[in-house]
Amino acid sequence: MDDRKSANAHLHREASEDGEKSKLKRKEYERQLKKLHVELVKLQEWARHEGRKICVLFEGRDGAGKGGVIKAMTARVSPRAFRVVALSAPTDREKSQMYIQRYLPYLPAGGEIVIFDRSWYNRAGVERVMGFCTEEQTQQFLKVVPEVEKAIIDSGVILIKYWLEVSPDEQTRRLEARIDDGRKIWKLSKMDLKSYTRWDDYSRARDEMFSATDTPWAPWYVARSDDKRRTRLNIIEHLLSSVPYTEIKREKVKLPKRHVDEDDARSTYPFKYIPEPY
Repeated sequence: MDDRKSANAHLHREASEDGEKSKLKRKEYERQLKKLHVELVKLQEWARHEGRKICVLFEGRDGAGKGGVIKAMTARVSPRAFRVVALSAPTDREKSQMYIQRYLPYLPAGGEIVIFDRSWYNRAGVERVMGFCTEEQTQQFLKVVPEVEKAIIDSGVILIKYWLEVSPDEQTRRLEARIDDGRKIWKLSKMDLKSYTRWDDYSRARDEMFSATDTPWAPWYVARSDDKRRTRLNIIEHLLSSVPYTEIKREKVKLPKRHVDEDDARSTYPFKYIPEPY
């Protein structure tokens, strides 16, 4: 814990005299991220050992940086303990269900940390803004979801909700960067282009969503996300500080001795090796 406090203090000292933080260099970012990864592993082992259930929601506009935060968070932990859920569009059957029903099977069991890359709050965001649901359905959702979340928490789940707030200029820059980048073009759908024109509609939907669902038992936490590196570090730091985990002591690992006979190690099987152009 002390190491994380020291790292956080170091980041704050980087602020310039005019109050604006200087750009965080990659080497420093990776150094701080490595420390946080160690703590995330401790969180993972604590959740496993204690059978705790943790659920983290990420919401925000297209290009806000949700995927980057999630990748940074899960880079060094077990995918069997940290599960990422990113549901596709609902089927006709799912559309006929109670709205939040399709998300409930993905909630964590004991020893799991589940991360939702967009969640049931699609109903209050993209579905509302883009006309995929009626205003009556949205209002019913906003009325019901606080009590559903209370029931989830009462069942023993630690529920943490993040909204990533990106500026209009930075969102434009990020979406434009996807157009000519073969690695990112899949991130730019027709729906993204349509929703891009509705900034003000999304702002109003966000504010009404917060007003109805920012509850004492499941508050919304907002992270400014124009600076990707700082956003990732800040959210991971906040998550770690929000869960009362402790380090689980384990025995020092030591590889046992083994003997490899050189003759036995030479296989006569005709392996089909792949080409090695690199």
